[in-house]
Amino acid sequence: MNRTRALVSTVAAITAALLALTACTDASQNLGDSNTDAPATGLTSKQGADLSAVSRVDDIAALLPSNIASAGRLVVGNNPEYAPMEFLATDGQTPIGVDIDMMTAMATVLGLDVDIRSSSFDQIIPSVGSAFDIGMSAFTITETRMQTVTMISYFKAGSQYAVQTGNPYNIDPANLCGVIAGVQTNTVQHESFLAMNDGDCADNPITIMPFDTQGAVTTNLIGGRIQVMDADSPVSAWAVELSDGQLEKLGDIRNAAPYGIVVSQDDTQLAEALRAALQHLMDNGIMSEITQYWGVGDAVITTAEINPTLG
Repeated sequence: MNRTRALVSTVAAITAALLALTACTDASQNLGDSNTDAPATGLTSKQGADLSAVSRVDDIAALLPSNIASAGRLVVGNNPEYAPMEFLATDGQTPIGVDIDMMTAMATVLGLDVDIRSSSFDQIIPSVGSAFDIGMSAFTITETRMQTVTMISYFKAGSQYAVQTGNPYNIDPANLCGVIAGVQTNTVQHESFLAMNDGDCADNPITIMPFDTQGAVTTNLIGGRIQVMDADSPVSAWAVELSDGQLEKLGDIRNAAPYGIVVSQDDTQLAEALRAALQHLMDNGIMSEITQYWGVGDAVITTAEINPTLG
């Protein structure tokens, strides 16, 4: 993007499109109305990958625990504000994206309907096992998360910064001390900024502006209220691609790690059924087709693992 522009002239023209992008900082650092966000709306004419070739696989469906099999549906907690992983279509109601297609295909293999329920990002994991059977919303697998839940790998992404085109504030990705940074609450990028302030930036801290949605982060970067944003690499790439030249990526992709489906620690039978369904979709090329459709084909992985070892 160009340097700071008036919200009326710059953001208004593309806010509706960009607000579909989502995934973080301490609420105590919330500045003014930094969480202000317009209603999310679709960013693309895409509606979803062709899943017509996907069908139930009896041997895999037989792995399901009886309570899920008898219910005939999989209740999934999701935060549809993180394009292209999950966001709302142009009707403002229908969730679409990489994760939506993947969970739909996975449920089909298991012979289940999928019941996608919208939630704030930070409330999904605590609600798995009660309000939701599983959580699937671009959750990076971390050692901390695996201490409380089971995670099944299905995708890989890193983090990447984005700035206004031309980098008007001369942001150095190797040294963010003293900058004004935006991030979605409770993501790994949030944790990273906090760690910087506890370490190298202790004497010149980053001003961390937290937002409930990635759409708000992107909009405030466009408007110049923040100087840099950090998000998962496919999300930053999507925002840049669809910003009509207003944004550019900054630096390399960092800290690549797998995404994981979240399951209760004691629900080992469901975890294995999900792993087997994912592996079937990987082996049959469906996962690759989904990621290619959404422009993130380089993030596909070939082996689904329960609580994988992190390198």
